[in-house]
Amino acid sequence: MTAAEVTGLVERAVDEDDPREAAGVVRVRLGGVVVAERAWGAVDRRWGRPLTADDRLAMASGSKGFTALAVLSLVADGTLDLGTAARDLLGDDLPAIPDDVTVEHLLTHTSGLADVIDDDADEDAYLLDVPVHALVSPEDYLPVLVGCVPQRPPGGPPEYRNATYVLLSLLAQRASGVPFHDLVRARVLGPAGMARTDFLRSDELPADAAIGYVRVGDVWRSHVLHLPVIAGGDGGAYTTVADMERFWDALLAGRIVPSTLVTEATTPHAASADGAYAYGLGLGLPPRVPGVILLVGEDTGVSFWSAHRPDVPGGPPEVTVTVAGTTAGAAWPVVQALAGPLGLAGG
Repeated sequence: MTAAEVTGLVERAVDEDDPREAAGVVRVRLGGVVVAERAWGAVDRRWGRPLTADDRLAMASGSKGFTALAVLSLVADGTLDLGTAARDLLGDDLPAIPDDVTVEHLLTHTSGLADVIDDDADEDAYLLDVPVHALVSPEDYLPVLVGCVPQRPPGGPPEYRNATYVLLSLLAQRASGVPFHDLVRARVLGPAGMARTDFLRSDELPADAAIGYVRVGDVWRSHVLHLPVIAGGDGGAYTTVADMERFWDALLAGRIVPSTLVTEATTPHAASADGAYAYGLGLGLPPRVPGVILLVGEDTGVSFWSAHRPDVPGGPPEVTVTVAGTTAGAAWPVVQALAGPLGLAGG
């Protein structure tokens, strides 16, 4: 597609997403050149300041990729192994977790463990069973993870789990001796040059961080009471659309983890029976569009989608698209308009 065609797609998709109902930002890069960038709606409904492409938005589960890469960096330096049993670091904690559940099982959603969040629940209605202000460190999640019990043996078909990424953050913190957020900053965000990406507390957001919203009846409310006060291993970091381009570039250049582990992370390890989706090590790999890598998130007051397809020698140029929104549905009309025409989604 030409730059003009992409710009037209973006403009039409954004114009159909009512800014009174949603806010978001989209950026498209083709062959290393940014060809479209657009923001719509308000960064904060109280004051009405227009959202810009430089503002930071929450990623929800999109930042599971950061957790995975922090873990893989510990694999790279020998602190962990993909075959390390979770039990080796849990000790007497969470005794219901079987001894044969490994780091690789947790990364690929094949642990067989139950989730602590009902993925079928309405994100806008979901509330945690513990005070959100108490969830700051991975250790704080231990009372929540008690519900992470085995449902089937590990190593079977993938079943998406938030709890396993909270577990990974706990294991990474214990193995490294470094607080989880600091570990991700040092091992992932720093090497990638992602200076605007961080773990922000929802009760002290800076002016350039968009507030997520949920509709309750006829009013919009902040999502601050629906999510942990700061991101955990299962998601919730804040980023910018430009920083996500830096992330993909750094990942594939081997600046976050060595190239051998990049290859491992971007190789399918577990696929659904219908072939609709597959997981690498913390990355989404849609089988129907080979070469595409995804980070996706949706939660109360958050929708996020970032896709990258590297250059193909003799074929189409690199494509990177990031769309983020401040409601659970804001990003998806734009994603649906762009993914197919840009070769990032298959039938």
